[in-house]
Amino acid sequence: MRANEITEILDRPISRELLARDVVRLAYVAKDGTPRNVPIAFTWNGSEIVMCTTKNAPKLPALRENPAVALTIDTEVHPPKILLLRGRAELDVVDGIPEEYLRINGSYEMTPEQRVEWEAEVRSLYDGMVRIVVTPTWVKLIDFETTLPSAVEELVKRRAERARA
Repeated sequence: MRANEITEILDRPISRELLARDVVRLAYVAKDGTPRNVPIAFTWNGSEIVMCTTKNAPKLPALRENPAVALTIDTEVHPPKILLLRGRAELDVVDGIPEEYLRINGSYEMTPEQRVEWEAEVRSLYDGMVRIVVTPTWVKLIDFETTLPSAVEELVKRRAERARA
């Protein structure tokens, strides 16, 4: 997929709405060769999905071995809105707490007091984290109004062909 096609899709209002959500589903291949799909908080910085995790997270050895990932961001309403992304995970080990992690979790509902307590707990627990950065190399937006899953698009096409016959 060409970069301008990716940009065009990600600049659509529904894509921007989905990229402002809190949780993405990260799919990758585990070290034992089986698929994994985990929800993880994220932020979109305008060109990359950034997720943060512990330095001892089981997904890290797998991502080092095979950095190919698929991401899904979706809604829980009908019709669903779904943004599918693919790319390669780049791992960046950082000392302390990445600013993105604090921003990511800033969207969760917390009172100011809970926020102070949460941040103190995070800072006391982690001596560092790993940023998982994915630059999209393929994207698809499905809104079930203007765009559909490819298999459903094929069924719609076949139905139209039957109707013309």
